[in-house]
Amino acid sequence: MGLDEDALEYHARDPPGKISIATTKPTNTQRDLSLAYSPGVAAPCEEIAADPTDAYTYTAKSNLVGVISNGSAVLGLGDIGADAAKPVMEGKGVLFKRFADIDVFDVELDLDDPDTLVQTVLAMEPTFGGINLEDIKAPDCFEIEERLREQMDIPVFHDDQHGTAIITGAGLLNGAEILDKELDALEVVISGAGASAIATARFYTALGVPRENVTMCDSTGIITQERVDAGDVNEYKAAFAQDRPAGDLADAMAGADVFVGLSVGGIVSPEMVRSMAPNPMVFAMANPDPEIGYEDAKTAREDTVIAATGRSDFPNQINNVLGFPFIFRGALDVRATQINEAMKVAAAEALATLAREDVPDEVVQAYGDQPLQFGPEYVIPKPLDPRVLLRVAPAVAEAAMETGVARREITDLDAYRESLEARLGKSREMMRIIYNKAMADPKRIALAEGGDEKTIRAANQMADAGIAEPVLIGETTAIDRQIDELGIEYEPEILDPQQADLSDQATFLYEHRQRKGMTRNEAQELVRRDPNYLASVLVERGEVDAMLTGLTYHYPSALRPPLQVIGTAPEADFAAGVYMLTFQNRVVFVADATVNRDPSAACLEEVAEHTAALAREFNVEPRVALLSYSDFGSVDDAATQVPREAATRLRERADIDFPVDGEMQADTALVEDMLSGTYDFSALEKPANVLVFPTLEAGNIGYKLLQRLGEAEAIGPMLVGMDKPVHVLQRGDSVDDIVNLAAVAVVDAQNGPSTSAR
Repeated sequence: MGLDEDALEYHARDPPGKISIATTKPTNTQRDLSLAYSPGVAAPCEEIAADPTDAYTYTAKSNLVGVISNGSAVLGLGDIGADAAKPVMEGKGVLFKRFADIDVFDVELDLDDPDTLVQTVLAMEPTFGGINLEDIKAPDCFEIEERLREQMDIPVFHDDQHGTAIITGAGLLNGAEILDKELDALEVVISGAGASAIATARFYTALGVPRENVTMCDSTGIITQERVDAGDVNEYKAAFAQDRPAGDLADAMAGADVFVGLSVGGIVSPEMVRSMAPNPMVFAMANPDPEIGYEDAKTAREDTVIAATGRSDFPNQINNVLGFPFIFRGALDVRATQINEAMKVAAAEALATLAREDVPDEVVQAYGDQPLQFGPEYVIPKPLDPRVLLRVAPAVAEAAMETGVARREITDLDAYRESLEARLGKSREMMRIIYNKAMADPKRIALAEGGDEKTIRAANQMADAGIAEPVLIGETTAIDRQIDELGIEYEPEILDPQQADLSDQATFLYEHRQRKGMTRNEAQELVRRDPNYLASVLVERGEVDAMLTGLTYHYPSALRPPLQVIGTAPEADFAAGVYMLTFQNRVVFVADATVNRDPSAACLEEVAEHTAALAREFNVEPRVALLSYSDFGSVDDAATQVPREAATRLRERADIDFPVDGEMQADTALVEDMLSGTYDFSALEKPANVLVFPTLEAGNIGYKLLQRLGEAEAIGPMLVGMDKPVHVLQRGDSVDDIVNLAAVAVVDAQNGPSTSAR
């Protein structure tokens, strides 16, 4: 099947289309229904009647955008009408929800007359918190947007105009930075004079490009004052007319610093690119075929060419999804009355700044592991970068407040960013709790694999975020070279075993292990050659507060040195590996998934206690279930007796201050009706959030099934039960995984061993 056939099958698959409506409140009981509709719904109706702004409090208006089109200018398809435009508008709704958690009603209007369309949209103002106009032909779109902005008290945004302008504006800011050019000296040529071209020209002037430096060309040629005087162009094009001789696009491009293509494919030749000023920017955005291909633009000349297209298969994709979801998110959250120029500029500047930061592994992997590093091939972030929401929405909201169009003040922007992070998933919300604790009192962390690229990037992020003070163990020259290749500004603390005096550490290790068969020479060799032993010694001696390792080691070999040198906590005999699994509305801690193969009742007892303490680090009050294939004695054999005994021992201890029960099957532990109905005697009144598996095999299988089939995000493995904070990564872990475990290690160090031991 080709792409068209695949797309048709995709859209027709039951249920047809791409969006649906879901309820946000319970509707399971008669009382739920009486609250949702009659008679309970009368109460919010009366409140809104008394104060219409209460619609933002009691209805979905505060998070609802209308995507409105008449289908008169659908990208690449033209005037196809309202019915045919619906798949595009549904797609727009998907992007709003996927990237900014904004709900959408798509509204397709079979109206060609601008007056009628404006009046129809005005009548819908009570429904929506914002209006996104889409695929409306020029010049009607200018008049429609202007009139709606003037008459409506909610944000109105025509994405075809402003989206491209904002995204290319971010590219322009970074391109000027890379090429060392000043915005007020740039000569800009724009091919095309439609909605997006005119909006882009306007936006570039807002960024600092002088209007007289912008030359616009339509299908006839350069828009000149002579053509304006002859009545050859409309008022919107006339705003960018130049007092210069007539000419074609080739004439306009000669000596230009920037080319912006918003017209048709194949109209720019390599010769035309060669005629431009030194080190030009070429933004060729006609789709699917750009005005000039990416490779043709790059190879047209020998100096630096920053090229961008609208295509995803080349660097620097100009994609409007980088703008509208996040702009509306910020505007909705402050209940802005409009999206003004300052808010658009703030969005572009936030995007430009983000492109200069290190790119998360998840983004790199999403784009085929291609290098993503600030420079000519990466001047704007990628649409799948989750950080765009956290940068753009607050910038837009802040600009709205500063310019007086916000009806709701956000006094704590840091707290606002955290609320946005929660929209990205439960795991980010949970990790924010740990990050905040870590930032309150950062600790020194030894990173055993200090020369690894991911470790260096993670260390840089830890330092930037203020969650830890990393110490990289590795060769200084190699680490410095890696930092240069990564293009990051970072001066880490490095402990080079080949240069440092490690005699004290070697003596410590020898004295610690001399009655375990270790000689003095072996100790000296280990601290110099094995960074896991050196890091373990540093932790045990108190030179650092915690350690991370395992990225390039098998888990058992990485765990062995810290177990030998640091050991388990006082009164504890076992360490264990715990994963935190985050679902949409639930968090579950799973243990043991990495350490104890066939645990005894005493081991399970400790693992349960350690894991409960870890849950509390995440501000989760633990409810612990000891799992088995038996429910409370329904099967009595050697296997079921072990978790049953562990649960009994925990319940009988006076110092245990969390509910715990078992043995029980997994569904019993997780389904409230089973606990409160069939097993109403259980010590668990609500579903468990700490699941202790009876064996390592069961734990590892169980967490992976939950992660994959339940579409959970996993954080871990977090090592509990150690005397001092140690966490062992898994091979292939991302930079985010490293930073997450570093934050957990810092909080461990803040709390001391008592959080993980009896």
